[in-house]
Amino acid sequence: MTSDILKFLIGGDGNIYEGCGWYREGAHTYGYNKKSLGIAFIGNFQEKVANSKMLDAAHKLILCGKSMGILRENVRVIGANQVKSTASPGFELYGQIQDWPEWASKP
Repeated sequence: MTSDILKFLIGGDGNIYEGCGWYREGAHTYGYNKKSLGIAFIGNFQEKVANSKMLDAAHKLILCGKSMGILRENVRVIGANQVKSTASPGFELYGQIQDWPEWASKP
């Protein structure tokens, strides 16, 4: 997956890497690209959890989008596996995002 189809990527060091950014439509989740923000966590999270630096960075990115008026205040977080056949974001990371206040069990 290349960065031009994702909005943002988050590294294990907690750095946020800009793909196509806030204002261009990504191609991360067919059927949801126009109305969503694709955030990828760099790594494989099938059997290991994402570290706290990564999770903190994701929360800061969401807050940034809200403060800029790009994301609505009641933004919802879902995993790609909820809307297409994929292992993304990985079993362990999927469990982690379910604890977030923005989590939505139904897209």
